[in-house]
Amino acid sequence: MALLRTPLFEAARAAGGRLVPFAGWELPVQFQGLVAEHRAVRSACGLFDISHMGVLRLRGDGAKDALQALVPSDLFRIGPGEACYTVLLNEGGGIRDDLIVYDRGRVAAGGNGAETNELPLVDEVLLVINADCAAADTAWISSQLQFAGIAVDDLKGDGVLLALQGPQAAARLEALAGISLSGLPRFGHRQLPLRGTAAGAAAGASVFVARTGYTGEDGFELLLEREPGLALWQQLLAEGVTPCGLGSRDSLRLEAAMHLYGNDMDATTTPLEVGLGWLVHLEMPKEFVGRAVLERQSAEGVRRRLVGLELRGRAIPRHGYPVLAAGAEGGSKAVGTVTSGGWSPTLERGIALASVPAELARPGTELAVEIRGRAEPATVVKRPFYRR
Repeated sequence: MALLRTPLFEAARAAGGRLVPFAGWELPVQFQGLVAEHRAVRSACGLFDISHMGVLRLRGDGAKDALQALVPSDLFRIGPGEACYTVLLNEGGGIRDDLIVYDRGRVAAGGNGAETNELPLVDEVLLVINADCAAADTAWISSQLQFAGIAVDDLKGDGVLLALQGPQAAARLEALAGISLSGLPRFGHRQLPLRGTAAGAAAGASVFVARTGYTGEDGFELLLEREPGLALWQQLLAEGVTPCGLGSRDSLRLEAAMHLYGNDMDATTTPLEVGLGWLVHLEMPKEFVGRAVLERQSAEGVRRRLVGLELRGRAIPRHGYPVLAAGAEGGSKAVGTVTSGGWSPTLERGIALASVPAELARPGTELAVEIRGRAEPATVVKRPFYRR
């Protein structure tokens, strides 16, 4: 099957992007190099093309209430202009996907998210979902919400989704929009026109701006139509913003201990088993898919937990490597598995997320990771590994 390409494919290649297959798409893994891009985001600003991700729009009266039946997080803790991170569950409490839910409040039924006096208003919720899960998520959510009269459609289409991340991201976006974003909190969002003097060819475009990201830094995710999206990419690169690929995106999110679906969690793991218990709000009376399993686990405890590991020396853990514990007779036995691992450019050591027995999950516990036949010492540490 041919790989899909985002609207920025040719622009990324022209910028020196080395393209690789990922989740059915052909995407840049790096431009200048993983470490250089990683450090650019930590110290200044980086730009990622994340147009492969899915963006769904849910519209209809009671849209958020209908979605509430599919997630374990209380969606009524957020209001219009706010967002939250959560997960979709199956009946066994396993994670179908992780996603961000954006509450758009009441919008014009036939418009693009803005209130008008000409059209009736309906509730609107946006979802940003993983590329791997987009088709399955869309079909499943549609099937679950159709009886509530909620329309589910692809909002992005052939548009562009960018992530502008780093300590200079706010200043860059303020120059593009011509306004201050100091009043936009983390996980806040709004629709903005680009009308600043720095907007260049993208001037006049309407952009959905969310103060969210996957790097551990301040930053924004920007959704806009194809041509303005291409113009904005070119404008930011011309101003010296560093283009970034999948490699640095992964190292940045690992330092921030952000989960990768398919590695650190999947349909066989529950939120309580992978350190996402904070997403589970059992105190709310609403029933949701998988609730019975999470109630039982909450009462009885879980057998395994996801932990952070720091290694010593220059050892680099990778996905799938065995995690070892000292045996009773001085030997070692495999007790867990690295779910995500790599070298931390910021900490200059190997770090990993790993699934281990609950009794070994306490910070300070000494373990080891088997790397090329050697047991490399590792210590369980608090997450995240890096905090800005």
